[in-house]
Amino acid sequence: MLTPYAAHFDTPAGYLDFARFGPPSRDVVTATTRAMEESARADHTTVDGLMRADGVARDTAARLAGADAEHTVLLPNASTGLFHAALGVREGVVLAPRTDFPANHYPWRRTAELGRATPRWIDPAPGGGVTADLVRSALTDDVVAVSVSAVDFRTGFRVDLAALREAIGPHRLLIVDAIQAFGVAEMAWDAADVVVAGGQKWLRAGWATGFATLSGRALEALEPVLTGWTGVEGAGVFDGAEHSPAPDARRWSITHLSPVTAAAFAAALGLVERYGVAAIEDAIATRVAELTDVVERFGGRVLSPADPARRAGVLSFAMPEHDPALVAKALHAEGVTPTVRGDSLRLSPHASTPPEASERLAAALSSLTA
Repeated sequence: MLTPYAAHFDTPAGYLDFARFGPPSRDVVTATTRAMEESARADHTTVDGLMRADGVARDTAARLAGADAEHTVLLPNASTGLFHAALGVREGVVLAPRTDFPANHYPWRRTAELGRATPRWIDPAPGGGVTADLVRSALTDDVVAVSVSAVDFRTGFRVDLAALREAIGPHRLLIVDAIQAFGVAEMAWDAADVVVAGGQKWLRAGWATGFATLSGRALEALEPVLTGWTGVEGAGVFDGAEHSPAPDARRWSITHLSPVTAAAFAAALGLVERYGVAAIEDAIATRVAELTDVVERFGGRVLSPADPARRAGVLSFAMPEHDPALVAKALHAEGVTPTVRGDSLRLSPHASTPPEASERLAAALSSLTA
């Protein structure tokens, strides 16, 4: 447990579902409350004052991604960014894993229906993930982009983004959904042309928060199909004319986002920057290793990669001869919160998760084997 970081949270010891939702810190709650209270006492300075949180959140997200503010835009969620990216690809084939979370499928299905980019689904080996060799074997001359999740939502398989960049070359776009990795895994974000992430999971910022970074290549290649009135040059000039899209990442802006959620996002990102992604990642890896030992001790079958270097944050497992719903019931009785699937369970601790979580897991699995 990263004790100074953990001191900002009130999350129960047995909460192990950060890959689904990350309970926010007291800092985030305070920032949200303060913004709402200020909005309730609005005067001529209120709106402009609250809107400053947008710039703070954008600047911090950019630093954590190794980018700058001109190449970064706040979004209400990861899906919005994925649709921006998908609709921006005018034509050609986009490689995407069939095993990815559905949020990564539907944007490409819609582009195909509109006669724009066409998805070609690739199939990682069972129990594996997207590798440079898999992508390289699927490349053809008509492939213009590759879309992947940085970390697989089922198993925690970590994609080697630098190797993917090398495999696809400098002229194809690499589009990355970073929601299961950003802020808790050090990765080569600069290898990607588009990085999108929502803030409600590992970043612990609450819902309706997120961002995207766009490389210069992405700004040049992607058509700004969804640009709204806040994403154009001269956005404050209301002259009835159509304005050109902004030259930077602002072109992905559709309208003003909530300054309340921007304040929450800024507070959450600030905590990550303060304590460091490397320290957070190390603390999570330690807890995952402890949980893995418990699962294996009680006969569980681990579905996540065995090599710690190829996984991030997620431990998926099954208990042979035990229905996942019944395993979940035993976990709930010990105050443990997992993600429950039809064929498995997923545990995802954070840097604030104490060693007590492993003791609770052991007690639950012990009751099953007994």
